[in-house]
Amino acid sequence: MNSDCRTTLTVSELNEAVRSLVESNLRFRDLCVVGEISNYKIYPSGHHYFTLKDSESSLRCVMFRASASRLRFRPENGMRVFASGSLRIYPRDGAYQLYCNGIVPDGVGDLQIAFEQLKQKLYAEGLFDESHKKALPAFPKRIAIVTSSAGAAVHDMIRIFRQRWPMTKLLLLPVRVQGMEAPAEIASAIRYANRHQIADLIITGRGGGSLEDLWAFNDERVARAIYASEIPVISAVGHEPDITISDFVADRRASTPSNAAEIAVPDHREMEEYIRGIGVRLDQSVLRDLQKRRQQLGSLKNRGVLKDASSFVDLRRMDVDRITARLVSAGQKQIAERRQALVQSAAALDAMSPLKVLSRGYVVADKGNGEIVRSLKQLSKGELLELLFTDGKASCMVEELEDYHSGEEKTVI
Repeated sequence: MNSDCRTTLTVSELNEAVRSLVESNLRFRDLCVVGEISNYKIYPSGHHYFTLKDSESSLRCVMFRASASRLRFRPENGMRVFASGSLRIYPRDGAYQLYCNGIVPDGVGDLQIAFEQLKQKLYAEGLFDESHKKALPAFPKRIAIVTSSAGAAVHDMIRIFRQRWPMTKLLLLPVRVQGMEAPAEIASAIRYANRHQIADLIITGRGGGSLEDLWAFNDERVARAIYASEIPVISAVGHEPDITISDFVADRRASTPSNAAEIAVPDHREMEEYIRGIGVRLDQSVLRDLQKRRQQLGSLKNRGVLKDASSFVDLRRMDVDRITARLVSAGQKQIAERRQALVQSAAALDAMSPLKVLSRGYVVADKGNGEIVRSLKQLSKGELLELLFTDGKASCMVEELEDYHSGEEKTVI
């Protein structure tokens, strides 16, 4: 052992001494350290581990599950933040790290970052697609209002509904619209309205307030409940400049709760005026039609057929006679053409008749069985033949055969 050492400690003793020294120093409690996040990891235990760094150094940090559950945004690598907590030594490794109890983005509030992160996530999943948005009913019979029963928003909507379209039945589903419990209650009320089909239109929202006050309508649970709703949903949150995630997902956004009531139903006074206008146009259309029919009737009254029916019938009879004469003439002409064609066909057939040939001195030799002799080769010596003339027939016998082509007598045995 070196005698120059004043104190001898084990590693564990030294780490524990340093830990006590650091943790007893008030300066290292409730620190706020600014830096850029890197190596951000979330373990299955729910604890978050990351490193804060600047251009020259780095600091290991841990945020346990209880503290991490209060984060409104998801920290990401490269994000510059203020991390608050206490510096402690982990005796087993002898390494110090910052035990964080909160993280705030540098320059932009944590709520604004959480809003943008959720907005990008739901947009990528298609929850904002126009193709998914449903048309609002023109004349809703029942409207479910999901909002606080104590707020001014619901009273404004009821007043406008009574003024514009008192025939609609209003169903209030009271929920909290602010605080930790609000998102779950709003989403549950929307699902309840769909499960029991209590309305054909849903309005959800609240009056104006800060981003913190309106945050329930930037909650993912509310957004997904609106997206899954089979009943059309109008989002009516805050005032005109206020935009929430619910506005992007809903089938229709209203700038205020009062505006939602105006969008949801028509104004009965405007409808009455519209119906009166239709009545006036119908009356005018009927009058125009009657006037047209009167003119047609007057024109018919002046026609000759109504003034002198017998004259009209005589004229029609004359028309029938003219048509009959034309038809008879056309028929006679067609018959004459057919007769001429028949005569020509008969003359052609007569010219081809065998009797014409016989009348010029020719005869037809028949072997007696209907077989006409056309060649010498058909005959044999001593064969009986019938000779046909124009005025009768004669029987004869073949005594001699002579072939003109060979010049020799042909003898058939």
